[in-house]
Amino acid sequence: MYRNKTCGELRIENVGEEVNLSGWIQKVRNLGGMLFIDLRDEFGITQLVINDEKMQKEVENYTKESCIHIIGKVIERTNKNLKIPTGEIEVDVNKIEILGKCKSILPFEINTDQEVREDLRLEYRFLDLRNEKLHKNILLRSEILKTLRNKMDELGFTEIQTPILANSSPEGARDYLVPSRLNPGEFYALPQAPQQFKQLLMIGGFNKYYQIAPCFRDEDPRADRAPGEFYQLDFEMSFATQEDVFNVIEQVVPFTFEKFTNWKVDKGPFVRIPYKEAMEKYGIDKPDLRNPLIIQDVSKLFETSDFNNFKGKTVKMIALPNGALQGRKFFDKMAEYAMTEEVGAKGLAWTKFEETGEVTGGIAKFITNEIKEKLQKEYNVQNNSAIFFIADELKKAQKIAGMVRIELGKRLDLLEKNTYKFCFIVDFPMYELSDEGTIDFNHNPFSMPQGGIEALENKDPLEILAYQFDLVCNGYEMASGAVRNHSPEIMIKAFEIAGYKEEDVKRRFGALYNSFQYGTPPHAGAAPGIDRMIMLIADSQNIREVIAFPKNKRARDLLMGAPSKVTEKQLEEVHIKLRDK
Repeated sequence: MYRNKTCGELRIENVGEEVNLSGWIQKVRNLGGMLFIDLRDEFGITQLVINDEKMQKEVENYTKESCIHIIGKVIERTNKNLKIPTGEIEVDVNKIEILGKCKSILPFEINTDQEVREDLRLEYRFLDLRNEKLHKNILLRSEILKTLRNKMDELGFTEIQTPILANSSPEGARDYLVPSRLNPGEFYALPQAPQQFKQLLMIGGFNKYYQIAPCFRDEDPRADRAPGEFYQLDFEMSFATQEDVFNVIEQVVPFTFEKFTNWKVDKGPFVRIPYKEAMEKYGIDKPDLRNPLIIQDVSKLFETSDFNNFKGKTVKMIALPNGALQGRKFFDKMAEYAMTEEVGAKGLAWTKFEETGEVTGGIAKFITNEIKEKLQKEYNVQNNSAIFFIADELKKAQKIAGMVRIELGKRLDLLEKNTYKFCFIVDFPMYELSDEGTIDFNHNPFSMPQGGIEALENKDPLEILAYQFDLVCNGYEMASGAVRNHSPEIMIKAFEIAGYKEEDVKRRFGALYNSFQYGTPPHAGAAPGIDRMIMLIADSQNIREVIAFPKNKRARDLLMGAPSKVTEKQLEEVHIKLRDK
């Protein structure tokens, strides 16, 4: 028996018991006649005391992070440590055995505040996982997955797995392709999402489906996006409307957050913000509602202004209460930020409304009495405020203003603390203009357009809205969903507007196209991102901190050495020949 107790469960009432413990050496302290070991396992730390001289000499050669097994008697500590649960006892060791020796030099220290380069942590992830915070995040992930499954079961959903080897389809990112050995020259694609499969399950007569679905997208990594693969709570319902989907999310998401945090959690019904309004007020379609700042359009105020930088431009304004208290350096730093490559502004105009009502600083000379009066009466700009102005073409002005709003919230510590604020962004455009100027899908090509076939046939494509929505939490997109298109006629027309012929649809989405001919029920669903949900609950800023074996910023698995080169024989078997660059 390697253990009959864990290192975290021993208490004062266990005094006198003989115990078997196993774990890792966290620390060794030799105090002359007595030698102490802090023994750690997943459940906590227990102090061991070794009095036997022979055993002490043996243990002196043990290295930190070696795995050991001991047998001993629980005794009461004379020098108690009430900061830890096991701090009233220690174990007097009478037998010790090393199970797995650790190298004397570690690549980095375990459970210290020492900063460690992330790539080194990922290369030795098996060691990094011993760090208490990361270890707890992975255990938290397990508990959250159980909770999600239990809640979905409670709501009457059926868990069904869908294929990993699937077909390639345009869903917003590059596919990961898998060559077929048995079908030369042909490829599978790892699914970007189980989109088509879950719709086919509804057509197959299932009422409510869900799964913890792996998804694969060849996208550039970010702090909040894992490269290569991620997981989502994928669900779909037959005979469902957008309201039905909202109802499920509003039951599952707050319930899960409340179970694992002591922060304030928004409860349903969540705030619903049309996409167009979100872009106007927040400059982004995933607004952080903890930030009280709102963007306002003041283009009309400057139509006849002498300020050439505003002429013919969309002008956005962010009013900052008490901002007049800030010094010149603050405004200069904000301008520097706005003109970084990431933000892309040509400049950042500003002015102050002093406590006296006087307009000072920045572009004050262009703020006429008429403009000042309108800012005060129509836009509620108060004395003692600062105003930032962003002028550009509409979409660029929205984007820049949105990033300036976020940065102001961070620099001035304006975000509401210890709270999760949710909202639904609704009424996404069905289409958008691509970089080449062609009509393309804005969100999900399988969504139902608002107005159905009539809208597709009679409206400007860029004016058509879709039954598509996102769930947003604290500035992160946490779920996407939609009412699905279930009509073959609407499907053909929707793809035709985006430049696909009926033959293209049949070829690329043959299963859906064919199934739509056989009595398709209306259906709708969504897919909350699990990694991001756990990241938020764990109050982490980096999604890699809630994934056991993540890839690095260049989508490399440094632990396993992937991606890697393969042999010529392996390439021959799947009928692939590499081209020289």
